[in-house]
Amino acid sequence: MSTEAHAAQGATGYIIHHLTSLSVGEGFWRLNLDTLFFSVVLGAIFVWFFKRAADKATSGVPGLVQNFAELLIEFVDGQVKDTFHGKSQLIAPLALTIFCWVFLFNFMDLFPVDILPGIAGLMGVEYLRVVPSTDLNATFAMSISVFCLIIFYSIKVKGPIGFAKELMFQPFGPWLTPFNLLLKLVEEIAKPISLALRLFGNLYAGELIFILIALLPWYIQPLLSFPWAIFHILIITLQAFIFMVLTIVYLSMAHEDH
Repeated sequence: MSTEAHAAQGATGYIIHHLTSLSVGEGFWRLNLDTLFFSVVLGAIFVWFFKRAADKATSGVPGLVQNFAELLIEFVDGQVKDTFHGKSQLIAPLALTIFCWVFLFNFMDLFPVDILPGIAGLMGVEYLRVVPSTDLNATFAMSISVFCLIIFYSIKVKGPIGFAKELMFQPFGPWLTPFNLLLKLVEEIAKPISLALRLFGNLYAGELIFILIALLPWYIQPLLSFPWAIFHILIITLQAFIFMVLTIVYLSMAHEDH
């Protein structure tokens, strides 16, 4: 967006425009179409990349795609072996999917803030947010999915009675059941909330800084945007790693039978 357009729209209007999603519906039934679109596209890229690596896998000299895919798989597999102490064929593929998908979500934050919305504007799309992890709906959708798996495996491994005993009798024994239940409910509910808000908060702040840099004169923007982008690569990778590790830890705790 040009300096003249900035001036005409105003700094506040420019920020609000970039932080507004393309949506339909109202209230609970509101759908952020841009978040859904980029989530599906990035998920398809993840599936395509690993399918291509699997199709071209060879026991001879591996190519660049195979090397990179094997590096990611070995990295995630090492984290699962170090953290997860139960037995499940789901955890490693789930951890790999979460790490790669969240990283791709976050990576969209490195695109110049005006490029994709500008292209969408030429096609008549008024609003477009390109970073799914800056949308609470996306981060909560992922964290609630993990939470459902936590409850499922807690009941599956410990049984309904064992899970109920864990809720009511730990950590202070049967004499303080109401207090135990309150603490356990707070502990369980905090898991999806912390997962969602941590990812959302860090990426939302990063996106906002890029937007503020875009409001500066064009000759100053490269001096600030390039160093911040380099630092932001660390942030987006770290947030994907944290989301993955916490998912593994929570599911490992769900597999522990007390």
